[in-house]
Amino acid sequence: MDQASVKAPLDVPADRRNTWTENYRLMTRNTGRLFLMAGDQKVEHLNDDFHGHGIDPEDGSPEHLFRIAAASPVGCFATQLGLIARYGANYPDIPYLVKLNSKSHLVKTAQRDPVSRQWQTMDQVAGFVQSSGLRIVGVGYTIYPGSEFEPEMLTEASRLINDAHRMGMVVVIWAYPRGKAVTREQDPHLVAGAAGVAACLGADFVKVNPPLSPEGNPDGHLLAEAVKAAGRTGVVCAGGHETTPDAFLSRLHEQIHEGGTVGCATGRNVHQRSLEEAISLCKAIHAVAIANETPREALRFFQKKH
Repeated sequence: MDQASVKAPLDVPADRRNTWTENYRLMTRNTGRLFLMAGDQKVEHLNDDFHGHGIDPEDGSPEHLFRIAAASPVGCFATQLGLIARYGANYPDIPYLVKLNSKSHLVKTAQRDPVSRQWQTMDQVAGFVQSSGLRIVGVGYTIYPGSEFEPEMLTEASRLINDAHRMGMVVVIWAYPRGKAVTREQDPHLVAGAAGVAACLGADFVKVNPPLSPEGNPDGHLLAEAVKAAGRTGVVCAGGHETTPDAFLSRLHEQIHEGGTVGCATGRNVHQRSLEEAISLCKAIHAVAIANETPREALRFFQKKH
């Protein structure tokens, strides 16, 4: 990626475009592709993802997330501001993305449609950026198209994107169709619609769940509609449940090269492993998502030690 190919959106003021460009280049490693390490599940899934069978015992501590992010070639580490405030001083070199809303999974859709509201104002985020001295490259926010609370979330998302851009920060929108009106969350056409909503909000990247065929099977080609619908908003897929490195890397390669996505956003597949294994897998993910290697080539990072 050359400097001329990186163009800040027009809602980024002229005096902040260099800042936005620097943040964008940092989190995409000068490639336009994104490897986002997601660490927001401590709210989204409570302790289900951090304790139990098959999960490394170290994952029970929030610091495990920071240790992985600090030692791995991730583009940015996304988590809540409270955790960044507690651990950031010990891990000052991580590029952080502040996740501005989160909710637990305890209230099911059958009880109430999902709603997730903004935790901090952008003024508070700006104050933290200034006082902490950390590299906060962007912010993230989840929307649930199809929820009866969709209007409130879209309004918040639109406003925080404009505020973030005015600060020179990059924005990633998590977009998951969900609610009683949604019968098939990972329908390719519906996933494409959610990606298009994120583009209309002005997001720089949108994180979606990978679409599934009517038979329930993943297929990289099914992402093409979403990538086209998102336009200049880059599409990345959620990593999903923990799986083998080979399967994960093959799926990621397919999403990028058959579906046209620009990287990945993964959490459980990384942090549920030991520190050594997590770092090795992050290096392999970086090789596929950022360095454009094949899964077989990328597995050298994992197989070398494991």
